[in-house]
Amino acid sequence: MKNQTLIKCLRFDIYRKIPKDLTQPTKTGATISIICILFILFLMFSEFVGFILPEVQSQLFVHNSEKKSSDDGRIPVTLDVSVFKIKCKYLGLDIQDDLGRHEVGFIDNAIKTDINNDEGCRMKVTFKVNKVPGNFHISTHGSAEQPEDPNMSHKINDLTFGEHVAHLNSIPDSSFASLNGNEQQSIEKIASHDYIMKIVPTIYENLQGKQVYPYQFTYAHREYVPYAHGGFRVPPTIWFRYDLNPITVKYTEKRKPFYTFLTTICAIVGGAFTVSGIIDSMIFTASEVFKKHQMGKLG
Repeated sequence: MKNQTLIKCLRFDIYRKIPKDLTQPTKTGATISIICILFILFLMFSEFVGFILPEVQSQLFVHNSEKKSSDDGRIPVTLDVSVFKIKCKYLGLDIQDDLGRHEVGFIDNAIKTDINNDEGCRMKVTFKVNKVPGNFHISTHGSAEQPEDPNMSHKINDLTFGEHVAHLNSIPDSSFASLNGNEQQSIEKIASHDYIMKIVPTIYENLQGKQVYPYQFTYAHREYVPYAHGGFRVPPTIWFRYDLNPITVKYTEKRKPFYTFLTTICAIVGGAFTVSGIIDSMIFTASEVFKKHQMGKLG
């Protein structure tokens, strides 16, 4: 009774085996099998990397950034500028905004380093700005004495708004460090440089749900010779004028579900073996026909 039940169950076997004596190995089949296995391994590795590395999705919305960001509701700024032809003792940072803030010669958290044989200066400074339109600028306004031949030719080594996250620069179409590496040589020695920037609030959320708040920005640059009322020239300045965009960009890390990864792996293995089997069968059939043709057995 048990044997009859087993025999009935065997009828449902869709993976019936062919005895090895009835199979014929070929060089073509071996070559296709090796290529197929290598191809499967490559696709599986690519899919595994895609599963491990998170996908970054973006969305736009209007967001009240006052409720988040830094602890005092202001935006942290990191500025690193090299001025090639003005000594450090003359340079300072001035900060202004629409709330009435006006600081001249800001020196807190500022590091100045002589460059170009003490003829130039690299200034690194961190500070915070209010979330209203304003500007900060590098000038000689706070110096007791003025340089004889001021020239604001410069290079921006780094300008970052908000929290600094290094890997954000790799996000396609992002602008977290738009001015980094920008160099300007003044056409006229006493020319000022004006950077007009639009700052875009950004939220980045990782897989663990932790959020950071960097800022992206776009800019336009112009160079001009400034004049005061009465036609008097004023000392050259590097201006950074900013305004905030009401639209917030949110980046969210997402990972594919495991069942999606598993389904893709099964599709890769099954599809590759099926296609390679069809190719091997076609090549084998064609070779057999060709052999019969050479032997004259084709009618």
